[in-house]
Amino acid sequence: MTTWNLKGTKSHLLICNGSSCMRKGGEEVTQAVRDEISLLGLDEEIHTTRTRCNGRCKDACIVIAYPEGNWYRVDSPEIGRQIVRDMNEPGLETHKVYQFVNGEMSPNPAAAAIVGVSKKK
Repeated sequence: MTTWNLKGTKSHLLICNGSSCMRKGGEEVTQAVRDEISLLGLDEEIHTTRTRCNGRCKDACIVIAYPEGNWYRVDSPEIGRQIVRDMNEPGLETHKVYQFVNGEMSPNPAAAAIVGVSKKK
């Protein structure tokens, strides 16, 4: 297993490879994101990690961008590539299902994501 030197890393993309996301193109999204990073020469600035289920299966595929804390619904490899190109640009608002606002996670009103199940009992 590799131990990466993350010095200089500016963003970390967590790409869901759970079963729902994989059924909805997770492998293709993963490869497109990684390919775009390489094409743009951003390998030292953007690190990627494949994850298991991130708990937003109905929004599959999910890509989470940190340190921003944005959760994206990625329904095609091209949207995955666009995330790499425009992570902090407004063009992805309809794909950003959750974001940090005032220090807490909030649903993005511009996205058509489901509310989901509350963790409160």
